[in-house]
Amino acid sequence: MEEEKTQLEQATKMLETEKLKLEVETKKLEDETRRLAREKEERDQKIGQLTGEQLKLLEEYKNLKIELKKFAKIAQDQEEAEFNFDRIKALLSITMLLIEEIWQGQPHYRILLTLHGDTEEMSRDQIKNTTGISGAMVLRAVHELANIGVLEYNEDTSMVRLKKRLFTKKALEEKE
Repeated sequence: MEEEKTQLEQATKMLETEKLKLEVETKKLEDETRRLAREKEERDQKIGQLTGEQLKLLEEYKNLKIELKKFAKIAQDQEEAEFNFDRIKALLSITMLLIEEIWQGQPHYRILLTLHGDTEEMSRDQIKNTTGISGAMVLRAVHELANIGVLEYNEDTSMVRLKKRLFTKKALEEKE
């Protein structure tokens, strides 16, 4: 009888130990479930933000198309007027590159226009200060422009260099 009692006590202790292990495991699983739910919520928010950004970019793209149509009509209507065709060609070459290669043309355009001026090489901070674009947007635009081979970016020195000139410096000069 005593032996059975001891065996029952040992079995009870083993069951209590197993119960504690299961409770700890349950708590870990609940914590993991909460963490995964938080991560899912964060991803859902990011996806919502990206969708909003994409809609905004599509709207900007539509506006750009409208402006290009207006520009073409003005050029067509004013054939006798004197235009600086080199300047128009220069500006259109940037615009076409951005439309074809990069959807988010606004910061890219300002960076390319700046580097096509007097200085073909600037630091990322100089570009940020010159263009008024936030640091993160400058970094993103520089990387995207580097990816399509227009710029060269040295991450160690933060220097950005115009790699592919789309038009001459003279083309941007305004005729008086």
